[in-house]
Amino acid sequence: MAALRPDLADSALLRAARGLPVERVPVWFMRQAGRSLPEYRALRGEGSILDAIHDPELAAELTLQPVRRYGVDAAILFSDIVVPVAAIGFGVDVTPGVGPVVSRPFRSAADLERLRPFEPAVDAPYVAESVRHAVGELGSTPLIGFSGAPFTVASYLIEGRPSRTFGLTKALMHGEPQLWHQLLDRLADIAIASLLAQVDAGASAIQLFDSWAGSLPPDVYRDLVLPASTKVLSALESTGVPRIHFGVGTGELLALMGEAGAEVVGVDWRVPLDLARQRLPGRAVQGNLDPAVCLAPWEVVAERTRDVLRRNGG
Repeated sequence: MAALRPDLADSALLRAARGLPVERVPVWFMRQAGRSLPEYRALRGEGSILDAIHDPELAAELTLQPVRRYGVDAAILFSDIVVPVAAIGFGVDVTPGVGPVVSRPFRSAADLERLRPFEPAVDAPYVAESVRHAVGELGSTPLIGFSGAPFTVASYLIEGRPSRTFGLTKALMHGEPQLWHQLLDRLADIAIASLLAQVDAGASAIQLFDSWAGSLPPDVYRDLVLPASTKVLSALESTGVPRIHFGVGTGELLALMGEAGAEVVGVDWRVPLDLARQRLPGRAVQGNLDPAVCLAPWEVVAERTRDVLRRNGG
């Protein structure tokens, strides 16, 4: 991998991710490219999100919009965690108002054959092209690439759509542990291929999204999920880019997530940041502002934001 340009390496986001001093806390927003922006709604129209992702110039423009509007300290690629499994033909679409929907959910060992190796340059060349387009316009602003963590992607493939209980997923992980590990191992390889391609195209940080890991107790997470996430993050170590490990409702999992190897661990609003730091020695932390607070009056938003910063020690 090529060395980062000095202006990128010295950006606030990448310095903070490596635990280096910064003049101020860098800011970017989850889903910052999205329906909250009028220019996004005008450009995206009514088509499928996967259609937009397949258009590199459109995906790059959607990636850039929040940087232009807000001056955030990083862009995150406009894409989706199901892109690789959709690209290899597993039968995944993203339905508006629902989320990822799988036409033939994963049910048995026979379905492993449907999860062939992901070849980014062949199966989804538009992703790397989107990265290159965006990086060419971003200048000294870093681009974050991302992938779905094996557990979260597996939950979509097994449940067939978003779930509140993950009953089918948990039944498979506990009832057929060998098949479960085979599934997560394949999904880890898919995530690795996707992330390496994004870094090679110019992403200067990556985030592993384990959105639904918080549905698991610590012992189950440690034994049945953590090894696959660790495999993904370990494979990215040689790239030299900062790695971010994100989950929702993961307060009781933070120490274990820290063991997976990322330089940065995302912390949602359910755990005070000072307590999270105690659980994550030697790691940078990200997040902690409740998204719903952003709907409150400005003085409330400002005070809650200052409280997050105070608890972080600055």
